Amino acid sequence: MTDIDNMRLTEWTSCGGCAAKWGASLLSSLVQDFPAASDPALIVGLAPFDDAAVYKISDDLAMVSTTDFFPPLVDHPSDFGAIAAANACSDVFAMGGRVTVAVNVAAFPEHFPREAIVAIFDAAAAVVAEAGGAIAGGHTIRNPEPIFGLAVQGLVHPDRIFRKEGALVGDILMISKPLGTAIALAGGSDADKAEAIAGMRRLNRLASEALQAEGAAVHAVTDVTGFGLFGHSWEMAERAGAVFAYDYNRLPMYSGVVDALARGVRTGGDPRNREHVQHHVSASADLTDAQVAIGYDPQTSGGLLAAVSASAEADLVAAGFVTIGTVIAGDAQIVLQ
Repeated sequence: MTDIDNMRLTEWTSCGGCAAKWGASLLSSLVQDFPAASDPALIVGLAPFDDAAVYKISDDLAMVSTTDFFPPLVDHPSDFGAIAAANACSDVFAMGGRVTVAVNVAAFPEHFPREAIVAIFDAAAAVVAEAGGAIAGGHTIRNPEPIFGLAVQGLVHPDRIFRKEGALVGDILMISKPLGTAIALAGGSDADKAEAIAGMRRLNRLASEALQAEGAAVHAVTDVTGFGLFGHSWEMAERAGAVFAYDYNRLPMYSGVVDALARGVRTGGDPRNREHVQHHVSASADLTDAQVAIGYDPQTSGGLLAAVSASAEADLVAAGFVTIGTVIAGDAQIVLQ
């Protein structure tokens, strides 16, 4: 029997978490070649793309559909399963929906320990239940490296969908989780890693419900994952035709991230994210490259980023959000000052 508490899942793979996803530039080019959808019931699809697809069922009900999977970024199987589930469910919450059902998407080497697979599945099922849904099945194949995630379905009112577009000049920018998951795992202490893992296991359900309670005061929402704060911000800023201006000193970060960045710790997703978005980013001259790098760090199971009216700030702060910037007039770009 395998002692899963002493397993090191990261030794089974070459890269992990949302850092394993394709670079945004390559992905955007691929998506542009997809055929346009012809079904008018598909409210949100690829034109423009968002965090999940939304299909209208009736005047007051729509289905939210998404999938997300990746290789291990942490060593313990239970942490891996829980983080993968929280990350997959996050797209439904980013659209303002509620999770209903999910199916596992899994690939493991044939000699991968059975006890580890069970732990991954069990942890994922517990997180999906916490999200309000249930695991209804899945599909598992053989693969040289372990990969796990979920296809998640949810429900939302067609008139209450959160989208990446819609941010308005004068909005404040708020985020529901700290930044720096990849850096913390790559260069933090054991305590730093444990803190980041706990954050990644945490669902965005309560954050989404807090935003839903603010109604029309919420103008645009996304979750911050593999493309980092700057990459996902750019998607929102470009559609708003405005400047997303961030205050570096207000950015929440996991413990150990600032020190690790100063030591030069970077991850494989950093150069891919820079390649895609750095020409849209302007940073104050008094900020070091290490400080600016936090915006390019790929996040796994990151927080919800929302552009909201100032009237919603106090309620959202009470719900755990942190104010990190503002939307100002000007050609679309990201500014860090």
